Amino acid sequence: QVQLVESGGGLVQPGGSLRLSCAASGIIVTNLHMNWFRQAPGKEREFVAVIRSGGSGTNYADSVKGRFTISRNYPKNTVYLQMNSLKPEDTAIYYCNVFFRGNGYWGQGTQVTVSS
Repeated sequence: QVQLVESGGGLVQPGGSLRLSCAASGIIVTNLHMNWFRQAPGKEREFVAVIRSGGSGTNYADSVKGRFTISRNYPKNTVYLQMNSLKPEDTAIYYCNVFFRGNGYWGQGTQVTVSS
């Protein structure tokens, strides 16, 4: 059974940093494309970043490019999202996502609030 558990969210001031974690079970994160999405209040869920299987690279939404970095750790089977230079518009619930054997899986989400 695939399970994704996010952590690391919180309240941070504008310009600050957070690192989100997504601990996976039932899959091996290096074998699949792993995604981060976010959903702000009153808005649709939107793509943030992807790290592709193997060593095939990363992609980011234009709104976070140059500020966020997605990575993964094989022994810990965990995907990370390092978020720097945070802005109030980054406030959202952040979700980890993977497609595996024809099904999409989501974590429960972790709240990120950027406010002074």
